[in-house]
Amino acid sequence: MTKVETQQEPAQREGTSQAADVKGRIVQFLWHLERENRSKRTIDCSGKFLNILTRIGADLLDPDSVKEKVAKQTLWKENTKRMASAVYKSFAVFNGIPFTPPKYIINQKLPFIPTEQEIDSLIVASPKRLATILQLLKEIPIRIGEALALKWTDIDFEHNGIYVNTTEKNGKPRAFKISTRLVNMLNALPRKNERVFGKTTYTFMETQFTNTRKRLATKLQNPRLIQIHFHTLRHWKATMEYHRTKDILYIIRMLGHKDIESTLVYTQLINFESDEYHSAVAQTVDEARKLLEGGFEYICQKDNFMLFRKRK
Repeated sequence: MTKVETQQEPAQREGTSQAADVKGRIVQFLWHLERENRSKRTIDCSGKFLNILTRIGADLLDPDSVKEKVAKQTLWKENTKRMASAVYKSFAVFNGIPFTPPKYIINQKLPFIPTEQEIDSLIVASPKRLATILQLLKEIPIRIGEALALKWTDIDFEHNGIYVNTTEKNGKPRAFKISTRLVNMLNALPRKNERVFGKTTYTFMETQFTNTRKRLATKLQNPRLIQIHFHTLRHWKATMEYHRTKDILYIIRMLGHKDIESTLVYTQLINFESDEYHSAVAQTVDEARKLLEGGFEYICQKDNFMLFRKRK
């Protein structure tokens, strides 16, 4: 028995040493991402996936082990497997480990768009800081990481404006007008840090938001609420603004996108249009101007009358 135990001890020490080595490499990799100015959300997500891989038994120093363990996760969606493989590829490149990720077939789906009433019900049911974040994301289509990075100096309380200077995914800085309601909610927050939402992490806010929407979905018997995530509000705002303006270039600038491909999805999410119209006639330039300001669309001119229409 003593001999067996003696033989097992070196193996145990070796396993413990390797686990410590892997843990140290994860920490070094996350520090590397921070030095490369990657977003806090990207760093948190990378750490989360790497820790999950180790928990399911993958040896991060052995690419074949990672592929095998990921392939066996029958409850994972293809997109989750793709994200796990993408995170591991970055980790492997950093550590000089050759790795070719498997190819995953992702079924493209249109983003879920909730109703405004559903969004407002979540805002009302949320704690103060979370409610403020949700109201912010409802009014201006920024990412949650950009919201958490906002500083008090980015807010113009006198003119109800917000300047988004810290962007994600190489997005462009942009400015937005916000409601008086949101200004009041922001003013009600404590100012203990240069950042508007203090040292709050994405992980903490996501957990709080998940619990809030599950609780409210049960209370209101509305399972659709569970599908609302932080990024859903960005989709909602972009969709509403496109169908209000029909200006795809405006939506690109508003979202901070650098190419049109990422923005075109918002042109097909919801069809608000019908075949029924209100019609109106203008005889003067002033009458025509008022109709245009009221949302009417100019059609043509006949016998000195300008014809306009607006969908019902």
